[in-house]
Amino acid sequence: MKKYKALKILGIVVAVVVLFFAVINLIPPKKAVADNPFLVEKGALPMIAAHRGGGANNPENTLLAFREAVETIGVDIVESDLYLTKDGYLVYNHDSYIDETCNVNGDISLDEVEALCEDKSNRHYIKDMTLAELQMYNFGYYFEDESGERIYRDVEDVAAAGLQIATVDQLFDLFYESRPDLLFIVEIKDSGERGIDACRALDQALVQYPEYRDQIVIGTFNIEVETELRENYPELLRGASTDSARSFVLTQYLGVNLFDSSDFSCLQIPLSYDIGVEVPLDKQTLVNRAHRRNIAVQYWTINDADDMRMLIEMGVDCIMTDDPVLMRQVLEEYQ
Repeated sequence: MKKYKALKILGIVVAVVVLFFAVINLIPPKKAVADNPFLVEKGALPMIAAHRGGGANNPENTLLAFREAVETIGVDIVESDLYLTKDGYLVYNHDSYIDETCNVNGDISLDEVEALCEDKSNRHYIKDMTLAELQMYNFGYYFEDESGERIYRDVEDVAAAGLQIATVDQLFDLFYESRPDLLFIVEIKDSGERGIDACRALDQALVQYPEYRDQIVIGTFNIEVETELRENYPELLRGASTDSARSFVLTQYLGVNLFDSSDFSCLQIPLSYDIGVEVPLDKQTLVNRAHRRNIAVQYWTINDADDMRMLIEMGVDCIMTDDPVLMRQVLEEYQ
């Protein structure tokens, strides 16, 4: 009799738990943002984001790369990272130093540069250089075409060729008239006070290009920069920081998405996280639950055609790639 009663109580507890999870997943969650230009319509193909301007096709983060990505390949989104120069200009570069993307060390090979940069004191950091100093160098110097030839090594007029380091203002100005619908993904890489100053500089730049103000999403790995954006620039769209993305993924995996309080507009994630064990993130439920919150799902950095096809089938909103030419070819299979 006692055993029967215990089983009955256990059954009631299990039923209550199941009902609880069913109810919280049926209640429509609150939208993270009201209007999200980074979402595609249901059934539509994902947007192409040229990662670093499409570094596999052209010298990364240069105006040449951005121009080719937008005007020739026809990408929907330009993606890159931002650093603040010594004199307060925002420039595009993936790393905090420039040695591996330009000829700041003279005529030496990339292997020699990488060996030199193992000692961090030898690196040329953006924060220590003015814009005028940075503009002296050829940022297509080490780019190789498909045959392995460094085709921009001997360019004399790097400004005319679009091979100088690019500023935020230059990129906005380049497309503001011809592509008012262009979207931007940027990541503020500076931390601390410099990261906060970078937020202010980006906000000031957008004053001159108001149409782009609602078409840019800003990401960061730094909690102080995320806090600055949330508190002082709430009208600007934000991408999920590493911690915010991890929290969102956890609530979705546990089926308690009703308790998620994310307020970012774009979930920018790789195919998996490595936390000692590999945690797969290429999950349809993750995409569906983000969409219920009006959050766009953007995967990085996808350079394999089969991975692109898998994500297209999942209905993601954006695929960030170093090779937008390949991404365009894959999309054309579906079109």
